Amino acid sequence: MRNPALPQSSAPYADALTAHAREPWLRLNVPGHAADPEAFADLAAFTGEDQLRLDVPPLLDGVDLGADSPRAKALRLAAEAWGARRTWFLTNGASQGNRIAVMALRSLGECLVVQRSVHSSVVDGLVLSGLRAAFVQPGVDRTLGIAHGVTAQDLATALAENPDAAAACVVTPSYFGAVADVRALADAAHAAGVPLVVDEAWGAHFGFHPELPRNALALGADLVISSTHKLGGSLTQSAMLHLGDGPFADRLEPVLERVFQLTQSTSESALLLGSLDLTRRRLATGTDALGRSLRAAELVREQIRDRGRFAVVGDGFAEFPDIVAADPLRIPVDTRAGGIPGHEARWRLMTEHQVLVEVATDSAVVAVVGAGSAPDVARFVAALHALPVTVPPGRGPERPELPVPGEMRMTAREAFFAPSRSVPAHEAVGQVSASTLAAYPPGIPNVLPGEVITAELVAFLQSTAATPGGHVRGASDPEVQNLRTVTPSWSARCSTSCAGSPRRA
Repeated sequence: MRNPALPQSSAPYADALTAHAREPWLRLNVPGHAADPEAFADLAAFTGEDQLRLDVPPLLDGVDLGADSPRAKALRLAAEAWGARRTWFLTNGASQGNRIAVMALRSLGECLVVQRSVHSSVVDGLVLSGLRAAFVQPGVDRTLGIAHGVTAQDLATALAENPDAAAACVVTPSYFGAVADVRALADAAHAAGVPLVVDEAWGAHFGFHPELPRNALALGADLVISSTHKLGGSLTQSAMLHLGDGPFADRLEPVLERVFQLTQSTSESALLLGSLDLTRRRLATGTDALGRSLRAAELVREQIRDRGRFAVVGDGFAEFPDIVAADPLRIPVDTRAGGIPGHEARWRLMTEHQVLVEVATDSAVVAVVGAGSAPDVARFVAALHALPVTVPPGRGPERPELPVPGEMRMTAREAFFAPSRSVPAHEAVGQVSASTLAAYPPGIPNVLPGEVITAELVAFLQSTAATPGGHVRGASDPEVQNLRTVTPSWSARCSTSCAGSPRRA
């Protein structure tokens, strides 16, 4: 798989695609715009003429086809850069990578030991694969209401309680930049005889600068999902899936390839693929640019500390045993300490200052600095401190508590496909959810298909939805007045008929 003769400074796929686009083709194939900026003037004005020419179909000679094609070379270079045995380019985000991983793990067993605060796409994978989940609860900062990671001891305990586990799945770093001890987690998984899967969506840049944490593959992970478009800087919706060169690789590789073919579009975007090739080159050769980004992020944190109104969430990470490091390109800010809820802060930053941040919870916002970017530090710090005080500084009793997940009575697949109905939210309490709902932060589910809906969950979701800028992903109505639940008679029937399949809350 290695190709040492090809340097990381090259971009074989992007270069071949660019060369192809420069030729005066008479395009009688798809896409239908045929790279004609006159006939499709509105599209050309929207995307730019160069993008029309680069928007080509897959399976082109000289670009995609062949064992030594530019595309194959780009994939080998990516595997080399991240230290993988093999890498796949994805055009439906890291969400696709999570679904591929979980579906492929079905070949190893029937149970997945999984961190409860994983992305909803992992839950999608449970629905698609039918795997039973045994959840490991993450450490939680109850003051701020945010989840972090899991410890190796907790993972080892869960694996010991589930000897039929196919694999262990964790997420690191977290939305807030908390980095787990991947080496210890890998050792725990391997001691139990299973691979470790790491959703490293937020850590695509790890390992490319001495001030950054090492990436999960370098620390013993067997399968890693990388949302390269996040902080890596490729185009939105592009990502990578990396297979480590460990003891499970021979068995996993062929099934991963089959599931990749099952999930990847046959009309994958050349623009997204090309952006992955260029991003790999920039990360592998851009140490100086990364250094500038790291200095900018640290300057923001320093100025926030100096002003004293707000707090930097990462400054408290040392209190948690599940955190061993922090991503320095993440700037998590405790906004309630400065007298404004996180959702409102995010909304006001956008509407009043034209400043966009990545994540908001009731207590915090998270700004991110892309690997290689150089943001206007003064503008962000000034906008943040111009926000009004709308609640008493600190975290008063009015802050909704992060709800503890309800009991898991059905597998995600059973609940997803079971007969269901929409009921008023207050009537849904005690019933089994048929949906995945996520209000904290976008992507991490507060309730899964198969989990019991609690009164605390309903209050949390409705409180989030009522906050300016608040949003509940997966809700059937914006105010979360109704919830979709499994028909009670079906839930009882399934709980009885499936009693031989143990489930963990």
